[in-house]
Formats: sequence, C-alpha cells, structure tokens
Amino acid sequence: MSTLLFPEEAGEASYQPLAARLRPQTVAEFVGQAHLLGPGKSLCEAIEHQLPHSMILWGPPGVGKTTLARIIANACDCHFASMSAVLAGVKDIRATIEEAKYHQANSARKTILFIDEVHRFNKAQQDAFLPHIEDGTVLFIGATTENPSFELNNALLSRARVYLLKSLEVSDLVTVIDRALTDTEHGLGQQELSLSEAQKVMLARAGDGDARRTLNYLEVLSDMAEEVDGRRTVLDDHIAQVVEETYRRFDKGGDSFYEQISALHKAVRGSSPDAVLYWLTRMLDGGCDPIYLARRLTRMATEDIGLADPRALQVTLNAWDIYTRLGSPEGELALAEAAVYLASAPKSNAVYEGYNTARKAVAEHGSLEVPLHLRNATTSLSKDLGYGEEYRYAHDEENAFAAGENYLPEVIQDEQFYFPRQSGLEIRIKEKMETFRQLNQEAKNKRYK
Repeated sequence: MSTLLFPEEAGEASYQPLAARLRPQTVAEFVGQAHLLGPGKSLCEAIEHQLPHSMILWGPPGVGKTTLARIIANACDCHFASMSAVLAGVKDIRATIEEAKYHQANSARKTILFIDEVHRFNKAQQDAFLPHIEDGTVLFIGATTENPSFELNNALLSRARVYLLKSLEVSDLVTVIDRALTDTEHGLGQQELSLSEAQKVMLARAGDGDARRTLNYLEVLSDMAEEVDGRRTVLDDHIAQVVEETYRRFDKGGDSFYEQISALHKAVRGSSPDAVLYWLTRMLDGGCDPIYLARRLTRMATEDIGLADPRALQVTLNAWDIYTRLGSPEGELALAEAAVYLASAPKSNAVYEGYNTARKAVAEHGSLEVPLHLRNATTSLSKDLGYGEEYRYAHDEENAFAAGENYLPEVIQDEQFYFPRQSGLEIRIKEKMETFRQLNQEAKNKRYK
C-alpha cells in the first residue's frame, strides 16, 4: 500500500533540490542540536540503543525535524510513514494505520508515523492517533513550528515527549555549506565552486538559522557563478542579489512574534537601550506592524515607567502620532527614539500594581455604595437624603488638603493600593503622600471613627 502521502515510497524524483540530496542519514552526519544529540543526551541514547518512542519535534523551519525523524526510523529499523497535516485527513490517517498493522503482522517491524506540521490537525484528527499510539501500532513523531502547549491536545502531549530544536548557529550553517561544496556525489563538489570564507559566513547569516534556506541560496548561486581564473566563482554581487529579499524569521501571531515582543518588553524593563534597538529593529525588519509596536510601547510606558517619569507616556504617544503622519521608513525612527527613551527612563510599576490590587478589591467586595458625603446633591430629594452632607472642599483647607477626610467606602477605609517607588518623580510623590498620611493620623476631624 502506498500513496502520494508517503513520498519515501513513491520513488525518487528525477530532480531533487540540493537540500533534499544532502539530507543527513545518520546522527553523526546531523548538524546542530548538540543539546539533544550530543554524547550522553537522552535522545541520542535512545537512538543508539534502538529504543524509539513517540515524540514532538518543536522548532523553527530548516533545523532538521523531518531529517531527524528519518534518522530515528533508519537507526531503529522501523518502517517510516509520513504525511503532511496540510494535505491529510482522517481517512488518510486510517489508511496509514492499516499499513502500520500490515507491517507489524508481516515483518514484526514497528512503524514510525511522522506528521509534518502536526499543529495543522484539528482536535478530531489529533484524537484519531491516540488509540493506535496507546496500543503500540505506531510510534508517533510530530513536527511543529508552533508551541505544542497551545496547538496540540493534552491527550496527545501526554503520550509523546517534546523535544525543542534550536535555530542553527552561523558556524553550523558554514559546516552545511562546506559539505555541499565538497560532496561530489550529492552536492556541488563536481562543480568546484569557489566561495571565500567571508562569503560563506555572509550566506550563513542570510540563512537565519535555516539549513534548507541556506542550501537553496547556495544552489541558486551555483547557477550564477562566473568563470574567474579558470574557476567557477561566486561574486559578492551574486550573494547580494540572492539574499536581498531575505526576511528574518518572524511569524506574525506565532511563537516567534510573541518571543520577540517579550524580549523587547523585557529589554525596556531592564533599562537596556541597545537590546531595545535590536529587538525593535528585528521586529520591523521581519514585517511587524509598526502601529502594533507603537501600542506596545505605550503600554510599556504605563506599566513599567508610570509616574517615575510621566513624560514617557507623552513620548510614546507622540511617536505613535509621528508614525501615522510619516509612515515607513521615516516614522520608524520616532518609534526607535521612544523605545530608547523608555529604556533610559526611571522605572516604576507602582501604578500597574496599584491598579491590579484595586481590581482585586472590587472583585472581592463587589458594588460597595458610594459614601453619602461623596455624592452630588443635585436635587432637593438627594439633599434630604444626606447627599454631599459634611463634604469638605479641599481647596478651602490648609495646604489644600482635608486632613482626616476619607474617600473610600467605610469597609475598605484603610486600604492602600498605590505605593510609589523610590524612583524618578515618584520619590517626590512618595514624600508628599507620607506627609498627607501623617496629617491624616494627627487630624481630629476624621471621617470614619
């Protein structure tokens, strides 16, 4: 039984991209992921001792998820069946399970079922695997670029171990390039292509952690190479042409998006202008909506700077306005200026914490009545009911402060939500509040006895 969903059984294509031809066949050939495949690491040990298990391979594109699944199947002498979650449905899953049962009955071989982009399957499709993983019909390996905790069912996650694959380093990608240039059977070795070490690094950086993308670039460059001193040579101009439209990895709405906005926010909070400029530029370079960044910067101004420097809020709002007027790329500089200002400003989350504490108080105490002295007496009836009675007008009091007055409902009269920090303008605010608190304690005319 075979279908187009199982490309390894459909016969070799007449042409394969360089990345497919150079796919590693063993752990020794695999580049990167030393934290998983280094000596003594659990996954490496499982492969060496032929103890495969169900797993989720989670990582960005081009880091070897599919390749690793094939290596595991080969090393453990398992039948390998694969399908793409983009193309397959429940019917295809059932057909694959029947094939696995056939191999199990006739050759006693285990089947590794590899699902690429497994996060694309809905709940029903994911649930279809569960009994067959449970009874050992298949060993399940799913590949995903998305956070499994958000995209996969808990029932499936409980039956599979999650391995995080990391982006390849520049040095890893240079190794991949060198192999491609020297491999005469599957790579470009017969072409004797000439690239300088600097060009290899340039190409590896353009690959942005993705081996497949890097090899695709290299394959295009091999067609563009020119004869120089009797050798086929790649010129810097060639590389510039090939990679000029390169976009850094930035999945709008995906993990990469939220990881980078998290890094930007933490860099602001940590007072690192350099990191702020880097992450802001990364996001703009990756195609993030600048208006979204303007909103986030405004949130940071209120959450992490607050009244330590009230100007921060105005700076971010001005940057937002400037961007809407100028657009890209000119307006992006205003966002950069605002971001650096936030990183450099004194920090306080006192307002943020105070607001959250007040929300908890509201949730706990419900709709407490507004004290009568704080209500407006707009009618004769409201006056008769005591609205506004004994209210003290602060401007008529010494220092424009009605010592002993209270503006909270009586049951929470002693609550304090806002605790200014010893930072920026809040130093002065804190001093003033301590003065008022002392006056309240000494006051003879107190609202609540």
